[in-house]
Amino acid sequence: MSNNLLLGKNLLITGVLTDDSLAFGVAREAQLQGANVILTGFGRGKRLTDRTARKLEPVPEVLELDVTDPEQVKALIDELRNSVGEIHGILHAVGFAPEACLGDDFFAAQWPDVATAIQVSTYSLRTMADIALELMPPGGSIVGLTFDATVSWPAYNWMGVAKAGLESLNRYLAKEMGPKGIRCNLVAAGPMRTIAAKSIPGFAAFEEEWTKRAPLGWDVNDSSGVAKTTMALFTDLFSHTTGSIIHVDGGYHSIGA
Repeated sequence: MSNNLLLGKNLLITGVLTDDSLAFGVAREAQLQGANVILTGFGRGKRLTDRTARKLEPVPEVLELDVTDPEQVKALIDELRNSVGEIHGILHAVGFAPEACLGDDFFAAQWPDVATAIQVSTYSLRTMADIALELMPPGGSIVGLTFDATVSWPAYNWMGVAKAGLESLNRYLAKEMGPKGIRCNLVAAGPMRTIAAKSIPGFAAFEEEWTKRAPLGWDVNDSSGVAKTTMALFTDLFSHTTGSIIHVDGGYHSIGA
């Protein structure tokens, strides 16, 4: 594959905490394709992002972004407008659910916990769209990460509900932003052994099931397929694709019970 598919493009990438983050793999692949990558971090987690950013070459800038804080969103837009002018691609890799929203007891979570999960994991895609509307020219692309929300999963619980909302929001944003020439798609990744996955009780069961049943097989430690697909969605290789969910799961989603 050519090494300049994203040459001259500015990409804003959220969700890089450690080098096993899906977002880190996307950032690295985008750099290999010539993109100028800008990362975001939040609060105490930003120190992790700053440290992990040093494993990329060139080392990208890391900007502060709390997706629940409108003032920080506005400040980020102003900073990007002054520094790079335009953003050609945005990766939404933001997700969080309080402990009560995950595990064996679906009814344990109360509305404040559920509201937090939905605000951070779902509504934040709309926040990315707000940034795009300010800074993204026609031909730009928003890509989000999901975990197939067409079915219920053990222990995933309210995060699964939040992901279902994300998948619906993706379609509505595609409808609203299409006339402006901006695409919005999701990548449904299979289970990966990331810091986020480790917070899900019973994650090992996902690993075993996926490895057994995915037609192409599955390696929970290899996110390269997810990174390459996501990178491709930022290019004009998918210039007429929007409102879609691309599965990168070894084909697991296609197999019945």
